[in-house]
Amino acid sequence: MPDFSTILIALLLTLFAGLSTGIGAMISFFTRHTDTRLLAGALGLSAGVMIYISFMELMPEASEGLATVMPERTAAAAMLAAFFGGIGLIALIDWLVPADENPHEAHSMEELSDSGSHHKMKRTGIMLAMAIGIHNFPEGMATFISALDGLEMALPIVIAIAIHNIPEGIAVSVPIYHSTGNRRKAFFYSLLSGLAEPAGALVGMAFLLPLWSPVVNAVCLAVVAGIMVYIAFDELLPGAESFGHHHLSLIGVVVGMALMGITLVIL
Repeated sequence: MPDFSTILIALLLTLFAGLSTGIGAMISFFTRHTDTRLLAGALGLSAGVMIYISFMELMPEASEGLATVMPERTAAAAMLAAFFGGIGLIALIDWLVPADENPHEAHSMEELSDSGSHHKMKRTGIMLAMAIGIHNFPEGMATFISALDGLEMALPIVIAIAIHNIPEGIAVSVPIYHSTGNRRKAFFYSLLSGLAEPAGALVGMAFLLPLWSPVVNAVCLAVVAGIMVYIAFDELLPGAESFGHHHLSLIGVVVGMALMGITLVIL
């Protein structure tokens, strides 16, 4: 079982990733126009980090961990089952969120502030906060589990999720701010959606730590890999493409993979 300091660091990293929705809210208060080129590249970079670390680090480590207690082929099959189980878990959550409130794509501040009447805009912001909170819950568990396995693996994931959460914070705060004129309320709802991540970490801690073993750790890493890959292909890449800068998105993906690869080699 991980020691207290490791658990505390994992919780703090998850809290940081979740609170980055508040950064998105603050950006929306002080910026009139969205830098779509920057967001497209940043979301692409986040996707590259998540895809690379899932296939090159999390899955091989999960397979190695399982191979200590079962034959190699069985371990590989168990790892794949856990990987696709992670995809199935986040896909189920995705399916349960109503389609019109599902945060599949990032939106510019101009689109969000032009989304209709004040009442409709406020409802849009609150529903988005709820939907994003539901999505962030398993992300929090994934971040927490990866942090228990070591900072060299957790830090890139935390940074990638934090970048991914900034446009989500914008998506929540802009309609609420434009409908109410209340920055505190907009910031509160934006921050609340992000706090689902540390909540997910706490649930993961409560259920998984009493059962913690090398096998549980390996299975969790494979599940985390599935969640990360799904987020990259279902949210980050479509979000990056929605801004209309295809090549910048692709460059972001490649740069994210390269940075992740270099980081893992150095560490």
